[in-house]
Amino acid sequence: MHKGSCLCGAVRFEVSGALPPPDACHCSQCRKQSGHFFVSTDVPRSALTIHGSDKLTWYRSSEKVQRGFCSICGSSLFWDPIYKDWTGIAMGAFDQPTDTRIRIHIHVADKGDYYDIADGLPQNQH
Repeated sequence: MHKGSCLCGAVRFEVSGALPPPDACHCSQCRKQSGHFFVSTDVPRSALTIHGSDKLTWYRSSEKVQRGFCSICGSSLFWDPIYKDWTGIAMGAFDQPTDTRIRIHIHVADKGDYYDIADGLPQNQH
C-alpha cells in the first residue's frame, strides 16, 4: 500500500499494490500545470482510493484528458485519461518510500530550454 496527499492534506490517496515505474512528461501542458516536467505513475483506477474528493477539482485539458488538483492548496495530483481504466498519479505527492524509479522521458521534443536530460534513461520524442 502506498499513500500520498496534496500539500495541505485535504486530498489524500492510497494505491494498493506496487507502483509501476513512472515516466517523466516534458510536454508543454505538463510543464505549465506542474511548473516543470511532470513525473507520474500509471495505476489501475481499481487500485486507487481517494479521500477528500470534495476538495479535488478536475480541469479538462483536452478531449481525452482531465487533470486533478487540490482546490485548497493547488497541488497537481492526477493525470486522468478519461477513456482509459488507469490514472497517472504525481510521484511528488507520494509519501516515501515509493520503491520505484523513472523508466522513461516522454515528449522530450517539447521540453523546456532551461534544462538538459542527462540521466541516460530512454527518451521518447513524442
